[in-house]
Amino acid sequence: MSGEAPQGDRPDLDVTRPVSGTPAGPSTPAQGQAGEPRDEMPRLRLSRRGLTFAALFVGSCLAFLYFVLPKVLGLKDTWSRIEHGNGWWLALGAALEVCSFLSYVVLFRGVFIRGQTQRIGFSVSYQITMASLAATRLFATAGAGGVALTAWALRRSGMHRRAVAQRMITFMTLIYVVFLASLIIGGFGLYLGLLPGRAPFEITLIPALFATVLVGLALAVSFVPGDLDRLVGRWTGTGPLARFAERLAAAPATVGGGIRAGLRLVRTRDPELLGAPGWWGFDIAVLWASFHAFGGSPAVAPLVVAYFIGQLGNLLPLPGGIGGVDGAMIGALSAFGVPGSLAVVSVLAYRAFAFWLPTLPGAVAYFQLRRTVRGWEASEAASNAPAYTL
Repeated sequence: MSGEAPQGDRPDLDVTRPVSGTPAGPSTPAQGQAGEPRDEMPRLRLSRRGLTFAALFVGSCLAFLYFVLPKVLGLKDTWSRIEHGNGWWLALGAALEVCSFLSYVVLFRGVFIRGQTQRIGFSVSYQITMASLAATRLFATAGAGGVALTAWALRRSGMHRRAVAQRMITFMTLIYVVFLASLIIGGFGLYLGLLPGRAPFEITLIPALFATVLVGLALAVSFVPGDLDRLVGRWTGTGPLARFAERLAAAPATVGGGIRAGLRLVRTRDPELLGAPGWWGFDIAVLWASFHAFGGSPAVAPLVVAYFIGQLGNLLPLPGGIGGVDGAMIGALSAFGVPGSLAVVSVLAYRAFAFWLPTLPGAVAYFQLRRTVRGWEASEAASNAPAYTL
């Protein structure tokens, strides 16, 4: 295989074109493109020791959050709030979480399956996204498990490796531009008094400035030429060092191409892109419904900012961010003036939906996806088998 990707798979790919397996004829999942080695499905390799450790860790975190934390903070009425929670509001929270997952599936299709009608229909899109979400929540890899599983499934469907990488960047760009924009608007709005609510410097202005820097860096990377690796190859000539420099340049080229593709997608005003704000918005609405279930009604802007600050806890090496997300979110809400007992019980109710609700269907989707890919392989093997006549 040559070092240069086909033009249709370059970072500056026209995202309005259908996604195809290869520019010149289909490839079998067993072989990949142009003789590439077969990709194996990311396995959930769990030993008995690993399972025991994970169970003890999760159990310890839950025991601390539900039993120790309220006592440490002197929140004697926490359990009283839990016992008197409104079931209708909690049921609404569960429904809103389902809407968040569906939004994620819709965005996945808008980015990865744009114009493609074969193989990856809505049901397979559901399998890929739910299995990836479950992997993200169950393993302390800051989302890497879900990314690897998504990339594997797309590669097995016949999509070129570099196209998968670019679309993954595009997908993450659309997801996290909402995240960063919310921190910027909410943080500056609260700090400058444009939005109602308290405005502690540490959790309004600082996150807003940090998000602004990240947006600036992303825009700067978007100007990196899509053929930077090819240009570097021309400049450096031949040899091991030149090949290393070319591979090194491929990363910013792919990232820049993915960001540009995301910006072009936004300009198309495709309704499927509403899945990005839907993914975050419905999830925030779950937290909002949890507050109402226990008699609270915080202002929207502090709730949104506290929510996104809490999500930064996912960067910690903890399964599903257990403990990190909860603690950061409760701390931010308390800094915004939310009563401690109300913040604790509402966040724990929200996390019960956000963490546990996708786990079982995600595990089922993982095995469904394995069966789907085996079906692709069997179909390709049958179509490529030699025909014999008597």
